[in-house]
Amino acid sequence: MSVTTVDSSDVSLDGDCFQPIATQLLDAADAARLQIKKEGAESREALLPATESEVLGTDGEGSTQSAAEEPERKRKKGPAPKMLGNEVCSVCGDKASGFHYNVLSCEGCKGFFRRSVMKSAQYTCKNNGKCEMDMYMRRKCQECRLRKCREAGMREHCVLSEEQIRSKKIKKQQEEEVVRTASTVATSNPVVLELDVVQLTPQQEEMIQQLVSAQQQCNKRSFSDQPKVTPWPLGSDPNSREARQQRFAHFTELAIISVQEIVDFAKQVPGFMQLSREDQIALLKASTIEIMLLETARRYNHETECITFLKDFTYSKDDFHRAGLQVEFINPIFEFSRGMREMQLDDAEYALLIAINIFSADRPNVQDHQMVENLQQPYVEALHSYTRIKRPQDHLMFPRMLMKLVSLRTLSSVHSEQVFALRLQDKKLPPLLSEIWDVHE
Repeated sequence: MSVTTVDSSDVSLDGDCFQPIATQLLDAADAARLQIKKEGAESREALLPATESEVLGTDGEGSTQSAAEEPERKRKKGPAPKMLGNEVCSVCGDKASGFHYNVLSCEGCKGFFRRSVMKSAQYTCKNNGKCEMDMYMRRKCQECRLRKCREAGMREHCVLSEEQIRSKKIKKQQEEEVVRTASTVATSNPVVLELDVVQLTPQQEEMIQQLVSAQQQCNKRSFSDQPKVTPWPLGSDPNSREARQQRFAHFTELAIISVQEIVDFAKQVPGFMQLSREDQIALLKASTIEIMLLETARRYNHETECITFLKDFTYSKDDFHRAGLQVEFINPIFEFSRGMREMQLDDAEYALLIAINIFSADRPNVQDHQMVENLQQPYVEALHSYTRIKRPQDHLMFPRMLMKLVSLRTLSSVHSEQVFALRLQDKKLPPLLSEIWDVHE
């Protein structure tokens, strides 16, 4: 059976023309793996613009302010110089995304240095430590890459533990809430009066009902694919090659079902089909993993610390790890899921968040930015009104929700590193996932 991959040149998202690729791939899961070259593959690290936390000496992913701790390198307090967009990584020469652990570097070298320090890793060079570090060699020789990180100026004491990162983020969130609360108190009377009369317009009510109904329909269609998923291995040797392959196939097939569900839902979101075919594809390719993470958080059980898919498939952190995912990706997923669960969002809020996420005009390869922004605005306004009606005393819920969309961008970057780690392990993704996540041979 031949399998069709998603491609912007031969796939239409209009009406019913989008073929049920997920079903085809599930029927041919074993025969439809992409052959990924082991040699000569130039890694493509996912980069995000430097955020406010990624300035000189600070890093939201685990570095501390180091300027005060290094007297030999005097710096003025304050943010680092604004990046122009053409800076290169001091370690490998790839495009830099910001200052990480005291050094201008890319996301890949930032993550590599942090993992190496956290694990106290010891590497061995096959070339007696004489490798010339570049974007190709960074994946070939870990010892020389780590040495180059240190020579460039990365500081181990800038790396924080998971608990320190969590505490730092919580403290930052609390500080932001204090500022917002103070602003709210300063204008408390007008806000209270406005909250008394806020209500959804008939158009907003219809929009929300349509989104929730569309999600429910898509979920039902996903349940019909459940019997086709490769069973999770039980009773056999859990460390056998066959069991590992079976667990990986199980997870990738669940991901395929999720991708198809997202595509089906997007086609029913008012306004999406008005976009050009190219913009539809660009938005879906960029937002799919973030929507998958939102749906994962939606299925998180804080009591068991497990995530349930399709009602019957429940997984712990260990299950994710046994399926081939890295701890560096698993922990942020569960951390994000816990945070979302604490917010106690309902179906309408999740549906609106997903719609807002889809219509993000800053995605790569989007052509009509203004149209995408115009389509997004009604969903932002509807979510704002809905949260004010549902939680009239919680003025911070709406900005918290939008901040979660920002967090998803970071998780998307971590996911990109995970995908390339799978390639290094010779784990082959099915064609649909390879296409949607831009993994090429």
